[in-house]
Amino acid sequence: MLAVLATAVGLVLGAGAAQAEQVKVGFSPEAYPPFYSQDASGNWGGWEVEIVNAICAEQKLDCVLTPIPWDGLIPALTSKKIDAIMNSMSITDERKKTIDFSDKYYNTPTAVIGSKDQKFDASPEGLKGKIVGVQVSTVHAAYAKKHFTEAAEIKEYQTQDEANQDLSAGRIDATQADSIALDAFLKSDGGKACCDLKGYVAPDDEVLGPGVGAGLRKDDAALKDKINAGIKAIRDNGKYAEITKKYFDFDVYGAAAQSN
Repeated sequence: MLAVLATAVGLVLGAGAAQAEQVKVGFSPEAYPPFYSQDASGNWGGWEVEIVNAICAEQKLDCVLTPIPWDGLIPALTSKKIDAIMNSMSITDERKKTIDFSDKYYNTPTAVIGSKDQKFDASPEGLKGKIVGVQVSTVHAAYAKKHFTEAAEIKEYQTQDEANQDLSAGRIDATQADSIALDAFLKSDGGKACCDLKGYVAPDDEVLGPGVGAGLRKDDAALKDKINAGIKAIRDNGKYAEITKKYFDFDVYGAAAQSN
């Protein structure tokens, strides 16, 4: 299945591909709008795809989107199956034990949503006795396990979409994830029918980190320098703002708290 997906989404991002350095950019092949979404032809687009495109074009890198299940991204990076991860991965001290990161390229708040029929907030007290869904191997799973110790259950899912579906079906009470991704769900027909925003979680930089960056191997300083230079360049030349305006009405670079 992944081989088929790789063919469908092997997008060459950037100019001068024949002469450019090829960089395999790992991402989880799941809908995570507005960062990643797939059209009817199987092509991937979205804010994060366009940002990858812009960074790679700026640095004349031949970047190829390479689908890997979320919990396999870091192993794929360290084993050199891919060269970078650009998939809303938060920069955390725990992950930095294994991999390195570029500078951040966005940073958005962490939210909790739940059934409209229930009144509670995003605090440990508000989620006491609740079943809280989170995506496995994310900062949200780590945060929930650390802070929501009196929840009835912290239920882990392979994808955020699965958590959203269980929330819509009433099998869990709440889910925690990136606020923009959850906002996209709340604007969908299913989200409008079932759920609303309960609030934003309290900051915890140790778990949530300072933002989202490109995951890189510790020994790949050259690629890190190129990606950092690309991030700075598109911020300085207006390309970052141009892309962002297509998806958001605020600058996601400087918001507080973060994603996966």
